Amino acid sequence: MTPTTAPDADPMPQPPAQPDFDACCGNGCEPCIFDLYDLEMDRYRQALRAWRARHPEAPQANG
Repeated sequence: MTPTTAPDADPMPQPPAQPDFDACCGNGCEPCIFDLYDLEMDRYRQALRAWRARHPEAPQANG
């Protein structure tokens, strides 16, 4: 009997989708969709740093 591979219980975080420039209405909404995107990117970067600390064997992205 061969062991089955369980799905990764700790997958690498994925960045949020960047909104299209045309998605902004230009009316100075508070918060703007780009402000929300920046907050999501901050959370993503924090989650990625924590994930990399748990997975030091993972290859580092260049750039």
